[in-house]
Amino acid sequence: MVDTRDRVLAPLRHRPFRYLALGRAATMLGNAVAPIALAFAVLDLTGSVRDLGLVVGARSLTHVLFLLFGGVLADRLPRQAVMVVSCALAALTQGAVAALVLTDTATIPGLVALAAVNGVVAAFAWPAAAALVPQTVPAELLQPANALNRLGINAAMIGGASLGGVLVAVVGPGWGLLVDAATFALAGLAFSRVRVHTVAAARTERVNPLRDLREGWTEFVARSWVWVVVLGFLLINFAYASSVNVLGPAVADETIGRPAWGVVLAAQTTGMVAGAMIALRIRVRRLLLLGVLCMFAGVLLLLGLAWMPSVAVLVAAAFVAGLAIEQFSVAWETSMQQNIPADRLARVYSYDALGSFLAIPLGQMAIGPVAEAIGSKPTLLVAAGIVLVAVLGMLADPGVRRLSAQFPAAPEPSSAGSSSFDGSSVPVGSEVPAG
Repeated sequence: MVDTRDRVLAPLRHRPFRYLALGRAATMLGNAVAPIALAFAVLDLTGSVRDLGLVVGARSLTHVLFLLFGGVLADRLPRQAVMVVSCALAALTQGAVAALVLTDTATIPGLVALAAVNGVVAAFAWPAAAALVPQTVPAELLQPANALNRLGINAAMIGGASLGGVLVAVVGPGWGLLVDAATFALAGLAFSRVRVHTVAAARTERVNPLRDLREGWTEFVARSWVWVVVLGFLLINFAYASSVNVLGPAVADETIGRPAWGVVLAAQTTGMVAGAMIALRIRVRRLLLLGVLCMFAGVLLLLGLAWMPSVAVLVAAAFVAGLAIEQFSVAWETSMQQNIPADRLARVYSYDALGSFLAIPLGQMAIGPVAEAIGSKPTLLVAAGIVLVAVLGMLADPGVRRLSAQFPAAPEPSSAGSSSFDGSSVPVGSEVPAG
């Protein structure tokens, strides 16, 4: 019997997984800095929450519009190559934003345009990154591989959120955006070292993207728990993401201050780290049900921002919310990996991401005018109500309540400390933007 520590660390014996984990952690380090830096760059430029919503909403909108195309590419092309090109383009766009801010030449139209381009790039990267994990480790190591991957990502986000708050307060938001560009360049180098075989089915007929999309849609709607959870997270992301990313910085500017807001975001990510460590060890047959139940905790941070915007309250609420989000994320990833065919995984991920993120740009663009019309506090309370209704709606589906997780036997440790998994033995039918 292999002890827990050996099982958890086993994916690190595979070189492709190590480079994949490094690349994803590097991008998340910069991405934790970027929202803080960009938010305060726009606020410094115009002081308008409406303008901030336009900038962040432009990125989310193009991200949503190009997600399906990104899923098709990730199922047809080598996924690691898609990641390398995406990282190079992201480094260029974020570097351009940083240059505009640092030289005091930034304008709202310019920031909106660059944010839109960055959203397209992210749409190509997301499905490829999500579906690449099963190609880097044997099938029996998927659960610990996902846990390790998320632990690395969350640890990077903790450092990035704290660093973002410090950079904005000490040297200005432009430097934070420059750090984000540098991390994408580093990630591209790491992804270039991920050497795996493709899982795409060999085809001799003419390429037909519409048929590829239909195949992905068939897989997506075949299981009620998939589309019901995605629909629920459409509502959650509409309310939660717009509140935290747009109203959060504005409330922080008026109450706890910019550096403290970085600490609040870091506390949420710390909760996610703790949640991943817990999720790695628990064995619950109704894993997806547990994950959905945990999302009730997402209401806490919104209520804290509305009623008690103090450092202590917001840090505690953010930590609990992060822990809950990670419980769901691990449950969702495990459920997807165990039930979606490997050669269609990226397309299902793209539909998942499209449905989950569809309302984010609308929410980000709308929440500013709504808050100006009725006030920040009532807006945050309405957002909390939307999250509550979404969770109850997911729990109403029998598929969500009854889906059973599979627990494969723990693998024996490999003697090849730096072995490479080629991905060719990943079973078809054997990977979260719903989070």
